[in-house]
Amino acid sequence: MSLEDKVVLVTGGSSGLGLAIAREFVEQGARVVITGRRQEQLDQALAGLGDKAVAMTADVSNATDLAGLFSRIESLHGRIDVLVANAGMGEIAPLGEITEASFDRIFSTNVKGVTFTVQGALPLMPQGASIVIIGSTASMNPGPGLSVYGATKAALRAMVRSWILDIKGSGIRINLLSPGPVDTQSLRSMLADDAEQIIQAFSEKSTLGRIGEAQEIGKAVAFLASDASSYINGVELFADGGASQV
Repeated sequence: MSLEDKVVLVTGGSSGLGLAIAREFVEQGARVVITGRRQEQLDQALAGLGDKAVAMTADVSNATDLAGLFSRIESLHGRIDVLVANAGMGEIAPLGEITEASFDRIFSTNVKGVTFTVQGALPLMPQGASIVIIGSTASMNPGPGLSVYGATKAALRAMVRSWILDIKGSGIRINLLSPGPVDTQSLRSMLADDAEQIIQAFSEKSTLGRIGEAQEIGKAVAFLASDASSYINGVELFADGGASQV
């Protein structure tokens, strides 16, 4: 599962899951590029990642930002061995309260952003490279208020199944890693005042009796990115303590 000196791009890598994923790759010896929209957060993330990581400001929903990102990576490293398309967002909006602005915002980041991140990275990816897209168990069980968010993650599942046919023979693998609830600040912020109560309910649903930790998702992503999973392609791997299996 060696990732020594692999060039890894992690979008949305300045906090939460993305930062935990980036940290796992750094610990395994990879050279990591993290992206985010806010320079201050990126600077804080870099302080804990060490000199094998660099940060580049980019909004994945913005085509100009993406073009600039890939140009900078090509100049710095010349290639991308692993792409982790992690940048995403979610908002709670039950039917009757869904706004057009919210709908466009979530789809623009979670679907459009991932699509053009993957498409833009491919020319820099050699044979044997790996793409891991961060989905969610909401793709199959979104729960109340998460219909739009769940729809974006289900769209990613459909796209991956088509994309592996589109690039057949390239030697590049694409897989989807779909976490269940993970204890991050973004989850707690989204749940607001009900966070503790809802996290307890999530824990009871899990066959392990708890929700996930960010570093556990990082290890699962590293597995899918590495040659240890060299014959795994087009799967949606659920990392949710078994909750989606029962």
